[in-house]
Amino acid sequence: MFWPMLAIALGFAGLAVLGVLALKVFVEAQRLAGQVAATTRRINRAAEDLERAATTLADTGEALR
Repeated sequence: MFWPMLAIALGFAGLAVLGVLALKVFVEAQRLAGQVAATTRRINRAAEDLERAATTLADTGEALR
């Protein structure tokens, strides 16, 4: 009777450990997703700034002709 109870207890402990690890992975994945979203916004803003600068430069070049 001892061994089946021990097996059940160890199985439950194993599931609890897996649950905690899964929760940690979920939290880190959410944090990473937030960082990716912020970086994407920064890249888009930089691309828009570059496009405005290139347009201004092209207009300046056209004005000099």
